Amino acid sequence: MNNESVDLNLNEYVTAMIGGQLFGLPIRRVQDVFIPDRLTRVPLAPPEIAGVLNLRGRIVTLIDLGFRLGLAREANGAPAMAIGVEFRGESYGLLIDSVGEVLKLDGAALEPNPINLDPRLASVSAGIYRLEGQLLMIVDVDRILGMTNHAAAA
Repeated sequence: MNNESVDLNLNEYVTAMIGGQLFGLPIRRVQDVFIPDRLTRVPLAPPEIAGVLNLRGRIVTLIDLGFRLGLAREANGAPAMAIGVEFRGESYGLLIDSVGEVLKLDGAALEPNPINLDPRLASVSAGIYRLEGQLLMIVDVDRILGMTNHAAAA
């Protein structure tokens, strides 16, 4: 019974690299991970909208997360990856450099954003975890995608 109470406080995150920074997305928000294929550019779309694609019969809007957050994507020759999420009934793909492992982290170890965190990152961060040698920034998926809707409405 003691193990169950410990497990209740664990949060699972899919990790992703963007511009050398490690990010975590709550696993409950992640629908799939894929390599974007046959991307169609959208005329007059904001620059962070990489385009749209058909993913297993769903139209997915691909958002360049590196551009959105002001991080240069790494040009390592590997194909870009995308993490599929849903927001207000619409499907989105968040374009990243690479996907990592799923981490189970203690919710009590989640820290507030550092005061000196870049404002663009702070605006979409739900907090950070201090891992060995690096910070894991937890992405608030609703805030990231809410930015897109505000831009589209403007």
